[in-house]
Amino acid sequence: VGKVPMWPYADGPFQLKEASNDSYVILKLKPEQPLQSFTICLRSYTDLPRPYALFSYATKAYDNEILLFKPRPGEYRLYVGGEFVTFRVPETRMEWEHVCASWESATGIAEFWMNRKPLPRKGLRKGYSISAEAVIILGQEQDSFGGGFELPESFVGEITDVYMWDHVLYNMESIMWGGYFSHYIFGWNNLHYELVGDVLLKHKLLF
Repeated sequence: VGKVPMWPYADGPFQLKEASNDSYVILKLKPEQPLQSFTICLRSYTDLPRPYALFSYATKAYDNEILLFKPRPGEYRLYVGGEFVTFRVPETRMEWEHVCASWESATGIAEFWMNRKPLPRKGLRKGYSISAEAVIILGQEQDSFGGGFELPESFVGEITDVYMWDHVLYNMESIMWGGYFSHYIFGWNNLHYELVGDVLLKHKLLF
């Protein structure tokens, strides 16, 4: 248990082995300026039936500045600036879930894709600007700036293929199958991070 030095890149998935309020991954790269739009993609694998957080981007103004949260099977929530919209998704049985979420300030449109399939668009926080001064964490929900974790909302399982862009993307099929995209804020091939607590970096499982 404890902090592991930052690695230059990730290979296999991050493995969060058990529910806790002190195990997570901190992402070191951040936007250089406030965000007027974004796209986040990641892949996860778990059998948790309870609520859990996947991606938490907290600022001093809002602990849920950006949050990708799954409150129950068949449902995801996307938070922007402390407000959220809900996306109903197909329930899966012991399968990897690849999700992408995007938002743009100009229209207030939030979009969500689950395993390449787009869901109905929702309206969220039109005209809002996301602060670049953030703490970005995988596997826990921040209830304060860089902390306030709660065990019942912790993620247990594997997270991989994490990307974030400062614009809206639409070619989700290529992203899902490992397509190369530049101009991202951070991506799996340049993911600077720090492991805190009981988190491992494992080889990918082959199916």
